[in-house]
Amino acid sequence: MRTRKLLFAAAAMALAVLVVSCGKPAAQTASAAGGKWAQGVHIVFFPGGPQGGVFAVNVYNGAKQAEADLGVKVDYVWSDWDPQKMIQQFQEAVATKPDGICIMGHPGDESFDALIDQAEAKGIIVTSQNTTLDKAEAKYLAKGFGYVGAENYSAGHALGAQAVMTFSLKKGDRAMVWGLLSQPSRGLRTKGVIDALKEAGLKVDYNEIDAATNKDPASGAPTFAGYVSSHPDVKLVVTDHGGLTATAETYLKAAGKKAGDIAIAGFDLSPATIAAIKGGFTGLVIDQQEWLQGYLPILQVALSKVYGFSGLHINTGAGFVDKSNVDFVAPLAEKNIR
Repeated sequence: MRTRKLLFAAAAMALAVLVVSCGKPAAQTASAAGGKWAQGVHIVFFPGGPQGGVFAVNVYNGAKQAEADLGVKVDYVWSDWDPQKMIQQFQEAVATKPDGICIMGHPGDESFDALIDQAEAKGIIVTSQNTTLDKAEAKYLAKGFGYVGAENYSAGHALGAQAVMTFSLKKGDRAMVWGLLSQPSRGLRTKGVIDALKEAGLKVDYNEIDAATNKDPASGAPTFAGYVSSHPDVKLVVTDHGGLTATAETYLKAAGKKAGDIAIAGFDLSPATIAAIKGGFTGLVIDQQEWLQGYLPILQVALSKVYGFSGLHINTGAGFVDKSNVDFVAPLAEKNIR
């Protein structure tokens, strides 16, 4: 994991050198606005969740760092992880005629594509983070439509398979997946988890995350306790939502369980999740490196607007965190960077 991070850092440094040397003479670019080569570019950015919420705050922090580094002007739009709200807010963002819009792809291609067509026709660069919009990306790749985030199905499948190994689960064991199958593209991650668990021979129960829990994970405690009460043989719960993963300790205590009584695996780091891993309440997390899902889309729009670069497709979700390596990432998680 550490080697991969060093390679990514080296690549990022190389990209920074490329940015400074492309499009304009290096001396001219560096001197303009104190090196802020994208000053004047206006971007609307969607961090996804509620303001200050788990996961969304890391995305926001990455975007704020890009805003400071590049000199762009960014307006932030908070959506409570509500796909319908994202659609309405996107339409409102288009009306302000920014240079670019960085969207969460949760509503899916069917809901988004016609609106993206309208934005692109107005010369607005659109790119996505966290959830792919494959059709829109293919259509507008040359105009700067990229993607930053995990590959949803493969990330879900990888977590499910790793959980089976980490917790020494066997055929016939019961697992519950708490996810978002109802969302077309975002639900692929949940499907990946379920498929991996079923391939290992586990009995899988599925619970859809309701709107209230999606917005405020703590409100899901009665749902979790009710499920555990009616399924006392459950060995594993996978939470397909960063906010729910961060609430694992609350859920287990609400169900009258101690750390380790039920194996918990989920997505995304946060200070609460780090504490839950150290305390034994959460056993396995796949890290999407959500800070990058804020920084890199801003960089994408700036690169496309200033230098005409096409879209970049970047997978940020490939590493696992558990008790064996949590101390390495904990200081960064406390700062809402990891």
